[in-house]
Amino acid sequence: MTTDPSTRTTTAAVTADPAATEAAAAEPASSTAPSGDAPVANDDRPKSPQDYDYPRGWEADVIASDGGTVHVRPITPADADKLVAMHGRTSERTRYLRFFGPYPRVPARDLERFVNVDHHDRVALIVLLGNDIIGVGRYDRYPDSDTAEVAFLIEDAHQGRGLGPMLLEHLAAAARESGITRFAADVLAENGRMVRTFLDAGYSPSRAYEEGVVRLEFPVEPTETSQAVSYSREQRSEARSLERLLTATSVAVIGASNDHTKLGYAVVNNLLSFGLDGPIYPVNPTAAHVAGVPAYRSVLDIPHDLDLAVITVPADQVEGVVEECGQKNVRGLVVISGGFSEKDEHGRTEQQKLVETARAYGMRVVGPNCLGVVNTRADVRLNATISPNVPPPGRVGFFCQSGALGVAILADAHRRGLGMSTFVSAGNRADVSGNDLLQYWATDDRTEVILLHLESFGNPRKFARLTRQIARDKPIVAVKSGRHTGAKAGIAAAVPIPDDIVEALFESSGVMRVDTLEQSFDLAMLLAHQPLPRGQRVGVVGNSSALGLLVQDACLSNGLEVSEGYPVDIGPEGSVEAFESALAGALADDNVDSLVAVFVPPVVTDARPYAEALGRLSMNSEKPIVTTFQGISGIPAGLQEVGGGGELLRGSVPSYVSPERGVLALAKATSYYAWRSKPEGTPVDAEDVDNKQAAATIYGVLEKEPEGRVLSPEETEELLGAYGIVSDARDPGDDGIPVTIGLRDDSSFGALVSFGLSGLALELFHDTAYRALPLSDTDIDELIREPRAFPLLDGYRGQPKVDLDALHDLIARVVTLGEHNPEVRSLQLDPVIVTPDGACVTRASVRIGPPVNLGPRRLAPAI
Repeated sequence: MTTDPSTRTTTAAVTADPAATEAAAAEPASSTAPSGDAPVANDDRPKSPQDYDYPRGWEADVIASDGGTVHVRPITPADADKLVAMHGRTSERTRYLRFFGPYPRVPARDLERFVNVDHHDRVALIVLLGNDIIGVGRYDRYPDSDTAEVAFLIEDAHQGRGLGPMLLEHLAAAARESGITRFAADVLAENGRMVRTFLDAGYSPSRAYEEGVVRLEFPVEPTETSQAVSYSREQRSEARSLERLLTATSVAVIGASNDHTKLGYAVVNNLLSFGLDGPIYPVNPTAAHVAGVPAYRSVLDIPHDLDLAVITVPADQVEGVVEECGQKNVRGLVVISGGFSEKDEHGRTEQQKLVETARAYGMRVVGPNCLGVVNTRADVRLNATISPNVPPPGRVGFFCQSGALGVAILADAHRRGLGMSTFVSAGNRADVSGNDLLQYWATDDRTEVILLHLESFGNPRKFARLTRQIARDKPIVAVKSGRHTGAKAGIAAAVPIPDDIVEALFESSGVMRVDTLEQSFDLAMLLAHQPLPRGQRVGVVGNSSALGLLVQDACLSNGLEVSEGYPVDIGPEGSVEAFESALAGALADDNVDSLVAVFVPPVVTDARPYAEALGRLSMNSEKPIVTTFQGISGIPAGLQEVGGGGELLRGSVPSYVSPERGVLALAKATSYYAWRSKPEGTPVDAEDVDNKQAAATIYGVLEKEPEGRVLSPEETEELLGAYGIVSDARDPGDDGIPVTIGLRDDSSFGALVSFGLSGLALELFHDTAYRALPLSDTDIDELIREPRAFPLLDGYRGQPKVDLDALHDLIARVVTLGEHNPEVRSLQLDPVIVTPDGACVTRASVRIGPPVNLGPRRLAPAI
């Protein structure tokens, strides 16, 4: 294989040398596919890539494996000079392996072919960092075939950042849109690491060997394995991007000031006071020192590397500061400055520019209009906020959007002694979102409980996927504001969401929803310090019969039951020994799953020995204990167990000002344990489906009408038929029961499946059940049984039972269709007549459009 590199028709291999593990081979010759746009050699060609027509939906910001951001988009003729510059920066070794020859420069003929593609049969995606191309991936379709040859080239300095697998994922998504079903690649036999790249991506390529070259072929359709690998890469990358922010040990404060009324003064002072384990660099164009620390005129004047820049300058100066931070190679930004999307449309435009500039330089952004970030880890000690009140180290991670509310959150947590691992106030959530923090906390050993205060959802489908997985190991508590008033103005995607849909999203994901921040702290104190209750039976011990009755009422109101023989009342004059004995008896009782201890100290009695007795028993208890002790909200000294780093240990007993608040926390934790104990079930993936037919129907419409539309009856029949759903308008008999099955994918809350009985039950009582995609078989069973009218399907008053298995299968096919085809924006089967002999779809409606919040790995658009 010694063909001239400029006309080579096979794909060269990536080296086994670790320094160039992601370089791949040359593209097929130009004869294998038609060329696209006009030649490059044209003095009149536009200078900007935006002047060319290319699929805008393929453009994306992506997080590399090291946590930095890069931009991906289709190549255009305007990128010719950048492509040549990238070629010049690659090593001789990389070029040899890329082109099977020295290839010291790119001939004009090859350059013209490389940058002119048709975005259908010939596709090339470039990876940009700032203004530089640092990677290229492309495919070329074989003539009259559904197979394409794929190739990559990654600049030496950026190999090892996961850009090759990322490009493969994006190219595969583009190929599926163009009707390509298989990729092929030629790799040198000695290059085992390149072969490993495809295998590690979750593909199982076939292999053929000839003259030292391995021919690999594999389908581009995602598999369960490839999807799991993609999610794993996404988690690691997004977690690392947040780690770069939250573990910063060198911080610049841009807008630092000696004026005590300025935000820049508060941030510098709080960084110093909390004891950041690293240097702090105030930036002020006129001051020599800020808070006694030498100041710099510009971030560019700082002589050392920077992990984080906190920006407090006025809004009209932020864009220029972000550009300078990019030039300085700052790793992340916290923008406390306000005056952006929360203000007006001009501010929204400036906010988009801010994020686009930051991502172009590989930086993530918290904010703007935010409070900041906190990390209590001993070797970090980062308080990059305007709040001096920081909680002690602990096991709770807290995310909120509101900057103003964040001040109150930190103050309340500090007052209660609720320890936190990390805290992030995202403000306008222009870049870093709650989903990013979920990815970080998923693998952060210091975070055992997650608290979220949400005003809107960024990517609800991703939120449902993440929370469903994370909540199996770590409790998630959410306060969703706007229950009755809608979303806050100025927040991106702030579309009012029906509360029953929000509830369904949380319930199906294992998220414990509470109504107030006070309730979230109450629940967090329990989850962070006590074991989960394994049942609904509550023992009650105290020295006040009145409080004991309040506990009983609260249990009945919240779905708990007081065990027989309780409350146990030792009386107001009961001794410490009597109190401890009663508590120990309750904890040893097999009929008790959790314990509520209520204690009102007599005026002349020292309460501390009673608290210490309760604390001692708690340290060795496998059952949760909550208490109302002296009306204290928090964990008083006698109920604390303190670790060497000052953090409260598990076994510390949370105290609530009223029994009702402690019981509500117990009830939420009990329901969560029940959810976590349920079998996860098997992911739904219906058999005997024809993805190719479905894609042909969908893209046959979208290619002509990109905005989408309602499908015609014939198109609907084609699409549903590909998934084994047959519509029949004939009356199946007067013994059937009409039901409705729906699928809706919306930018405000993600993809949901709905089910209910059709007709009056639905119209009058809104008796509909919802579940967020993806669903398991057990989720479908719950969905069917959740409506209050379900007994009508199950032989109510001696009526024949309908075929629930057939109904389950039909819903599974709808779910599979929605999972495979995110272009399906809504689907309604109404009515479906279910009988003892099956389920008959009598009417169907489908609307398709561009997919929402989906596709290969990408960050949400700048907002």
